[in-house]
Amino acid sequence: MQGHIFNLPNCLSFLRILLIPWFIYYLHAGRTEVAIVIMIIALLSDWFDGRAARWTNEVSDMGKILDPLADKLCLASVAVYFLWKGDLPVWFVVFVVLRDLLIFIGAAWIRHRHNVLTTSLWPGKWAVGFVSIMFISMIWPHPFFARYPVKDFFMYLSAVMLFYSFLEYCVRFYRIRQGLDYQA
Repeated sequence: MQGHIFNLPNCLSFLRILLIPWFIYYLHAGRTEVAIVIMIIALLSDWFDGRAARWTNEVSDMGKILDPLADKLCLASVAVYFLWKGDLPVWFVVFVVLRDLLIFIGAAWIRHRHNVLTTSLWPGKWAVGFVSIMFISMIWPHPFFARYPVKDFFMYLSAVMLFYSFLEYCVRFYRIRQGLDYQA
């Protein structure tokens, strides 16, 4: 692996993973304000880790694996929690978890067979942003979120973007497998 394993960007990704159980604990305990603060810290760490890697010239192979892994763990954990609470439909959670699992397996296979470390694609980053807005609308006790179907709007929008990004990953994996140029 290239780059340092213990650097600011990777520590921010580790932090995001460590915040998952605390977020779920405080949300489940009814401490919504603490859960919102934890969610904001996680979102900011996601935004900041890639920028910090570029600013400090600490882009590493470990970071290219750890950042999307942290995103996938956060997304899946919170989605499963909301499914358990009855706030999200089964189809959405199964779709999110299965999509992320298939992308992770595909990326691992490409890394193993073709020695190519794939990075996140922009449609996937947009989809994670839409899912984050959906989660915020589900926990933030604002009358706007109760009055309008914000959760449903962003759930369907994120499902479309997640599917589109899945197709983009499939195309990328296919192109790498065929030895063709691919988007890095």
